[in-house]
Amino acid sequence: MSESYGPIGLFLSAFLAATLLPFSSEAALVAALLSGMDQTTALIAASLGNILAITVNFALGFWLSDWARDKVEGSKSGRRALLMSERYGYWALLLTPLPIIGDPVTLAAGLLRLNLFWFLVIAGTLRILRYWMITLAL
Repeated sequence: MSESYGPIGLFLSAFLAATLLPFSSEAALVAALLSGMDQTTALIAASLGNILAITVNFALGFWLSDWARDKVEGSKSGRRALLMSERYGYWALLLTPLPIIGDPVTLAAGLLRLNLFWFLVIAGTLRILRYWMITLAL
């Protein structure tokens, strides 16, 4: 998707990957870079899409707490994410770039009403760093 639609495709790929859908934004970033997309453009598009999506996850947890709790507790990784978030608070945000558990932690952060500013600083920075490391590796 990202190589066919340029930065907008990469943005959408990164956005969808940070929802609770099983999708790889890293693969989309690599495909975009290998197809010749400028590294800075790719880094910005992927980062913005991913950070917007984790903000949506946070908001869903914050405003739709009953739905979010059911969604998180409905999966093994979600239950683990909620338990870690309850136990470790902001420290659990260090897990957000990880596959499987990272996205449920972003939902749990909203559910637990963590401060949005610190959520974005910690989780957003980690998402950017993850993409930057992939960009450097290529």
